[in-house]
Amino acid sequence: MGLDGLGSASYGPEAALTILAATGAAGLAHIGPVTWVILILLAILFFSYWQTIAAYPNNGGSYIVAKENLGTNAGLLAAAALMVDYLLNVAVGISAGVGALTSAIPALHPYTLWLCLGILAAITVMNLRGTRESGLAWAIPTYLFVASLGFVLAWGSYKAMFSGGPPQPVVPPPDVPQASEAVTLWLLLRAFASGCTAMTGVEAVSNGVSAFREPKVRHAHGTLAAIVGILGLLLLGIAHLAQAYGIMAMDQTQEGYQSVLSQLVGAVHGRGWFYYVTIGSVLAVLCLSANTSFVDFPRLCHLVAEDGFLPRPFAVPGRRLVYSVGILFLTMGAGGLLIAFGGITDRLIPLFAVGAFLSFTLSQAGMAAHWWRARESGVRGVRAKLAINGLGAVATGVALAVILAAKFMEGAWLTVIIIPCTILLLRAVRRYYDEIDRQILHGSHRRLDLRHHAPPVVLVPIKQWDRLARKAVEYALRLS
Repeated sequence: MGLDGLGSASYGPEAALTILAATGAAGLAHIGPVTWVILILLAILFFSYWQTIAAYPNNGGSYIVAKENLGTNAGLLAAAALMVDYLLNVAVGISAGVGALTSAIPALHPYTLWLCLGILAAITVMNLRGTRESGLAWAIPTYLFVASLGFVLAWGSYKAMFSGGPPQPVVPPPDVPQASEAVTLWLLLRAFASGCTAMTGVEAVSNGVSAFREPKVRHAHGTLAAIVGILGLLLLGIAHLAQAYGIMAMDQTQEGYQSVLSQLVGAVHGRGWFYYVTIGSVLAVLCLSANTSFVDFPRLCHLVAEDGFLPRPFAVPGRRLVYSVGILFLTMGAGGLLIAFGGITDRLIPLFAVGAFLSFTLSQAGMAAHWWRARESGVRGVRAKLAINGLGAVATGVALAVILAAKFMEGAWLTVIIIPCTILLLRAVRRYYDEIDRQILHGSHRRLDLRHHAPPVVLVPIKQWDRLARKAVEYALRLS
């Protein structure tokens, strides 16, 4: 759980460096301050979701929190934002994983899109077969990712600190491109907006509190602290070493592409067996992070369908007790995004953070409303809790505004269109089911003639008394 949070360290810093690349070497001097601002926002989210977990021990996802505290419309907005976020988490996770793979094996670069679609198909088949999360199977690549990347960052920092000057890379990274733009506040805001994708998986723990063993809240708090702590150290270490070793993001569409992590591992440790182990762990964690959406998206669709805003097949488990309709819908949506954007991570990034930060903002605003109503109930520390979630709502709302402004023309406009259209579609589904229910209930008040009936007796289980139930009972009476 929370693998999408850890995996985002693979593409969040690279997304920020992609924007700063236009300023050449001057941009590298600003990756540190940009990262520190992101870490401050990450800390605010940590304390905010710490409270959400305690208040909603049976899962406190944005949809539930927003619906219960801000109303149905806010809940639908959160649901639409989360659906877009889950779709993009799959597409970005897979495309970034393939980017790591083609960095290690450049001969595979021309097949980037096909590799993305192949991995997507494999994850889909695995989930349709009802494969459950195995603690050991998921833990090995995660521990390997954290340990190998942590060693690279620690050893690289040691060399940078005690080399008596700029550290000498084992494998020199490509030269930093010449500056084509000056460093401006607007460019730094764009870099911040791209780097915010590193935080898109923070909510995952609050979505799955019920999956923890007792005491659930304590274990969920520990997991959240571990994920945020590790993620913060990874982001800070990558930013520091990128500046120390002169590592800049490259264009993923060009031959010879090397991801930032590939350049970093090569510069610190060379391209021996350890390099391939580290890049392999990056690929595995990114694929597993994409897989988390195959758990969360169908579960969200199940909740929305139970409320009548999605077709009822979304709420019905398939033969292997998985929500097959939600899985297939997620696959088609993520596959469409990968095809439309060629499996290139940089093209998907502008769409990604909008849905995540919109759901963050609604969740924190919902929690602030929750504490506001509880301020006279005698709950301990309610004013401090209100202040923390209120700060979280304001901070994520400001970040969302920055992301929309900075990324609108780069592709965020598409998310701005998709989310309202999704809400309209959800509303249309609800109106359809309301009309069906009205027609079914019409005439259900008519009495049944139970005279002159003898055995056999036919039992008819019904959920409620309506036209369908009446017709079923009338047919049973004809048989008895």
